[in-house]
Amino acid sequence: MSGPVLVTERLELWRPQPGDLAGLMAMVEPEDVRRYLGRTAPDAAGQFARLLRNAGSWSLYGYGNFAVRFAGDDTIIASCGVFHSVRGFGQGLDDVPEAGWIVGQDHWRKGIAGEAMCAVLAWFDATHGPRRIACMIEDANAASHKLAKTLGFDAYGRQTLAEDGAEVVLYERL
Repeated sequence: MSGPVLVTERLELWRPQPGDLAGLMAMVEPEDVRRYLGRTAPDAAGQFARLLRNAGSWSLYGYGNFAVRFAGDDTIIASCGVFHSVRGFGQGLDDVPEAGWIVGQDHWRKGIAGEAMCAVLAWFDATHGPRRIACMIEDANAASHKLAKTLGFDAYGRQTLAEDGAEVVLYERL
């Protein structure tokens, strides 16, 4: 792909690229970034599988996560988007568009996720039509709960994740 799909005041949002693996690995390396992403340290195989899932969502559904960069910079600072998901526990999170955001630790509390997700959701609605989008947020992740509400998501349920026992709140944006 020759350029970003979306541009905001500060950011460029790119579809997944083959060269993104190192930047994604660096972004999720700090333990604090992974606090609400599962309990295992990132490895190249796992992050490559995530990169392929993101690219696959784009290929099959026409939407997915974006690699977020500051305008004119190659460094990935966040991964934000709406991707197609099957979580396997029902409750409205199987075979649906799901929103998600991860921001590199050096860029926390700077409005990156909000700026990127506002652009993503506006693009999604314009491109795919307004429709239900779900997301799940670990119970203790206060910043993401606040952002979800700001973006128009409403809580509708709870789930305990089988893989690590994390308690998550389920949200939807209708």
